[in-house]
Amino acid sequence: MTQNGQPAIALTGATGFVGQAVLDEALMAGYAVRALTRREQPERDNVQWVRGELADRASLAELTRGVEAAIHVAGVINAPDAAGFEAGNVTGTLNLIEAMVARGIPRFVHVSSLSAREPGLSDYGTSKARSEKLLKASPLDWTIVRPPAIYGPRDKEIFELFRAARWGFVPVPAEGRASVIHVEDLARLLVVLARGAGRVSGQTFEPDDGKPQGWGNDELARAIGMAMGRRPKVLGLSRKSLEMAARADRFFRGTKAKMTMDRAAYLSHPDWVVSPDAAVPAPVWQPRIATQDGLKATAQWYLENKWL
Repeated sequence: MTQNGQPAIALTGATGFVGQAVLDEALMAGYAVRALTRREQPERDNVQWVRGELADRASLAELTRGVEAAIHVAGVINAPDAAGFEAGNVTGTLNLIEAMVARGIPRFVHVSSLSAREPGLSDYGTSKARSEKLLKASPLDWTIVRPPAIYGPRDKEIFELFRAARWGFVPVPAEGRASVIHVEDLARLLVVLARGAGRVSGQTFEPDDGKPQGWGNDELARAIGMAMGRRPKVLGLSRKSLEMAARADRFFRGTKAKMTMDRAAYLSHPDWVVSPDAAVPAPVWQPRIATQDGLKATAQWYLENKWL
């Protein structure tokens, strides 16, 4: 299906950190994009903004009009309770699936999370695992992507570690390893997958920066420090310390707290390294951005945009 002679895709979460990168990549790849938004957005060539949200079936029907595929980026990463994750990640995904089925549009690329591998650890992981099950049970031509920690310009999560590094310390979970990926590499993968192919249909992928065995938490903290031109002290936090931080954040920021008990449980898990068995086939996609280079460029972006 096309709009103005261009193939068109539907995109949720287009105004967020990952979604903005996907929007840019999709436009560079020659797509017209129908993008869901809750607020008025500036006009942009080949972008049709659709006012609405995942809970609004009418807006999803409009979002999917005339497209050949959907990339579902939108989701809830912080919520005060399980119901918040259920509404954003499970019901929202179901509503989009139903809109796609009603329109007869088969291709669905779903951004999940590594947390779906361990749904018992957190409400967030539970909700992502449930969203995956809904998609797998649907008649759609689906691909699921479980990114590890995502970093890059505009990120507000790992940004907190860059800000801490500037003051000479980086707090991380005391033990464990994790994989990472630059947002532009992830965006490129999602757009490639939107085209669909036999090697990606019905698959669940765990992409990363290509570093075998991922990064030790302390190793990544030092790399962030180097990107900031510092040699920071690495503060290894136990699960108890993370839970204390969550209580403090809840006290000061209420429902807007970023460090929650749910996130403390997630962060305390020692293994968030992608599985080699879930790697994207090399002919389909490979990461291009080395993490040391990406971290340095991200730090520079924060400085130039006066986030730091």
